[in-house]
Amino acid sequence: MNRLYDRSFACAFFSQIGFVLANTLMAHYARWIDFLGGDVEQIGFIMGAGSVVGLFLRPWIGQCIDRIGARNVWLLGYLIFGIGAAVNLCLSDLGVGIYVCRSLLVLGAAFVFSSSLAYITHHAPPERRTEAIGILGVGGFIGMMLGPALGDMILGENREFSNFRTLFFVTETSLVIPALLLLLLEPPAAETRRSSARLKDFFHTFIRCWPGAIVLIVATFGLCMSIPFIFLAKYIDEEGISIPGVSEMGLFFICYAGWGLTVRISSRKIPDRLGRRKMLLVGCVMMGSGMFLFPWVEASHPWRLAAPALLCGTGHALMFHTATSLFLQTFPSDVRGAGSALSLMVLDLGCIAGAPILGYVAFHFGYDWLFRCVGLTCFFSGTVYAISSVPVWKSRIQPALDDASR
Repeated sequence: MNRLYDRSFACAFFSQIGFVLANTLMAHYARWIDFLGGDVEQIGFIMGAGSVVGLFLRPWIGQCIDRIGARNVWLLGYLIFGIGAAVNLCLSDLGVGIYVCRSLLVLGAAFVFSSSLAYITHHAPPERRTEAIGILGVGGFIGMMLGPALGDMILGENREFSNFRTLFFVTETSLVIPALLLLLLEPPAAETRRSSARLKDFFHTFIRCWPGAIVLIVATFGLCMSIPFIFLAKYIDEEGISIPGVSEMGLFFICYAGWGLTVRISSRKIPDRLGRRKMLLVGCVMMGSGMFLFPWVEASHPWRLAAPALLCGTGHALMFHTATSLFLQTFPSDVRGAGSALSLMVLDLGCIAGAPILGYVAFHFGYDWLFRCVGLTCFFSGTVYAISSVPVWKSRIQPALDDASR
C-alpha cells in the first residue's frame, strides 16, 4: 500500500537523469550568446525573456496534465526541448530567432518538470510525497554533475561554431533514452482526468488553493537558479577563473550537485519526521550564505569556487523538495497538475523578474553585487516565511486569505 520504489519510479528516475543532463548542457547557453556577440546584460534579457513563454503557457500545461495525463505531457516536453536545441543551429546573430530558440528550450523544460512533478506526487503515497519529490530530484543532481562538465569538454577553450553544433546535437540525442523510458511508465492509481481546460478554472484553483507565503520562497529559489544556469559560465569567463586541466563548470556542478545529492539522500526522511518548514529555512540560510561566498572567489584562487558550490548545493538539496511539497499540499489530487504547473510558474517568475535585473547589476556594478543581491533576497524571503509560519500570525492571516478565495 505504501510502496514507492517500483518499476515506474525507476523509469521516471533514470529518465530524469537523462533530461537534466541535456538541460544542464544548456547551462553553457550564455557562451552561445557570447559567441553570437552578446554581453552579460543581453544574456540576462535573453534568458529572462525566454522564460516568459514558459510562464504564460504554464496554466495550459497544468490543464493539459489534468486532462490528458502527466506521461503524455512529459513526452511532449521532450519533443519541444529537442526542437529548441536543433533550431539554434540556424542562428547567426542575436535577432528574434535566439529569443524563439530560448523560449522553446524553456517551454520544453516547463512541460517536463511540471508533468514529472505531477506524476511523482500522484504515484507516491501521501505520507511519502516529500521523500518522492526529493529522490526524483536526486536524479536531477546526477544529471547536473554530468551535463556541465560534458559541455566544457565539447566546447573547449577555443570555441568555434562546430563546437556549438556538437553541443546542440549531443543535447538532442541525450533525450532519446529518457523518452523511451517514459513509454514504460504505468498510469498512477491516484491520477484523475478532468475534461475542463478553461483558463479561468486554472486561476480559480490557484485562488481556492492559495498556498501562502511559500510562494515567495519558490520565487526566490527561481532567482537563485539563475546563478548556476544563466550567469555562471559568463562569470567564469569574464573573471578569468581558470584551472589547468580542470573544467571549471564541471568543478562547480560536481561540488554543487554531488554534495547536494549526498545531503538529499541522507536527509530524505527528515522533512516528514522533523518538519518540512525547519528544513526549508535551513536551506534558505545555506543558499544565501553560499551566494555571499562567490565574491571570495578570485582568479588567483580558482579552487575557492568549490566553497559556494558546496553551500548552494546544500541549500538546493534542502529547499526545492520541501518548498514544492509545502506548495502542493493545498491542491487536491484532481488539480495536482495545475498545482505543479503553478509552483513552477512561480519559480519561473523569480527567474524572469530576476535575470534582467541581475544582468543589469553585473554589467554596471560587477558580479560581487549580483551575488549579494541574491543572497540578501534569500535571507529576506526566509525571514518573511518564518514570521508567517508563527501560529499567532497564521491565525490572523489565514482567515483573510480564506475570505479572499471565496
